[in-house]
Amino acid sequence: MSGRSNTTPGGPRTPATEAAEALGLDHEVRVIERARSLEQAAERLGVDPDRLLKTLVVRRGEGDHLLVLVPGSRRIHWPSLRAHLGVSRLSLPDAEEARAVTGYERGTITPLGATGDLPVLADAGIAGQGRIAVGAGAHGVSLLTDADDLLRAVRAELVAVSEAG
Repeated sequence: MSGRSNTTPGGPRTPATEAAEALGLDHEVRVIERARSLEQAAERLGVDPDRLLKTLVVRRGEGDHLLVLVPGSRRIHWPSLRAHLGVSRLSLPDAEEARAVTGYERGTITPLGATGDLPVLADAGIAGQGRIAVGAGAHGVSLLTDADDLLRAVRAELVAVSEAG
């Protein structure tokens, strides 16, 4: 992580881009027209759909949340996630709760710059993927970086928690 950023001067500044810079994460910020699908977003960003990461907020219990990163074309495998966390029930909060917990609107959530100190679980398949894209805290704004650098920067725990979507 060299801390180099390819953010255009005067370009979008979000808590996510500021966190990436503060963490010394080598990254590029890209702004695209808001996409209608994962595939369209991946194409506009120039990455494979599996290298466009989704960040999901998961509720373990009242006031107990975590972030889960999964490759774009995959979804959380709930039995695996519940087993890993040692709980019998998990849920996705509504949009208002997700925003209150992360500081981000649904569709812009990212582990970078999220409010609070939420633990991050990442699907094990993300490791070693090279260049990936992750949300940067605003619609149409993404941060491109190395997968392993991002996982280290957000202290993600790697776990097999996804299945084909």
